[in-house]
Amino acid sequence: MKPAAKHRILIADDHPMVREWLARLINQQADLIVCGQAADAPQTLQAIHSLHPDMAIVDLSMDGNRGTDLVRDIRACHQNLPVLVLSMHDESLYAERALRAGARGYISKREGGENVKKAIRCVLDGGIYMSEKVGGEILNQTASRRATRSPSVLGLFSDRELEVFQFLGRGHGPSQIASELHLSVRTVEGYMERIKQKLGLSDARELHQRAIEYAKLEDTVPSAPSVHPPPPPRRPRPGSGPQA
Repeated sequence: MKPAAKHRILIADDHPMVREWLARLINQQADLIVCGQAADAPQTLQAIHSLHPDMAIVDLSMDGNRGTDLVRDIRACHQNLPVLVLSMHDESLYAERALRAGARGYISKREGGENVKKAIRCVLDGGIYMSEKVGGEILNQTASRRATRSPSVLGLFSDRELEVFQFLGRGHGPSQIASELHLSVRTVEGYMERIKQKLGLSDARELHQRAIEYAKLEDTVPSAPSVHPPPPPRRPRPGSGPQA
């Protein structure tokens, strides 16, 4: 009897350790196999075109296309390809944006292997995956916006504007933000000006105050999560059994 074909999955992440951990996790499954890997956005799009995977798992912070732009580009060229976002970014900020861009799921790199496998199979089965916490938050935010008829701040900004707004909320100035995002100070100031206009603010002081207030309200200043997967268990050396 011919064995069932395995689901072919493309991994796109700029951290080699993450790709290695994820590939090992996937290839251990009887019904899944990694068909290719990519380290930036152009490689991802090329690999999808040439390898025709059944699913793509992508990060949001790779070179060549930041934020949810890569998800949009994949959906524009390969509308039927399911995309699962595996990211270090705060779920409460990016999960809803990723889903709106066309992703079928969002999972944090802080989750364990069992949850990652659950997310992969959920998306392959045609479902939409997100953590219970984030799912509840999105529903609560939607209900709140309907009750107050006020738009979400997240919906106003582009991905880059949101990044700048987040850094402002952490107390960063234009020079620090420019260094973090590898942009010029003038470019960052341009983003700040557009954010001010969208929020109806008159000066930089009001912008910083609003960003800090929003960061506190949304609890968006957690300690930076590790981008590396948990290390594999250590194997005992030969002859190193328990001592009497």
